[in-house]
Amino acid sequence: MKYRKEKKPKVNPALDGFDIRINSSGEIESTYTIEQLNDFLNQHVVDKKLKNRNDLDVKKE
Repeated sequence: MKYRKEKKPKVNPALDGFDIRINSSGEIESTYTIEQLNDFLNQHVVDKKLKNRNDLDVKKE
């Protein structure tokens, strides 16, 4: 069997050092907390479901 070489993907500089794995018991292990990931996503990703709502204060870029 050939094993793939682990290459690190290109990522946003704000996520430098981010690593996520699933351990032998099926638990997700990450170098960032859920709160840190949510903050990043809130700043960089527009939620399609919330984009057209007028009652929310959403950044439009």
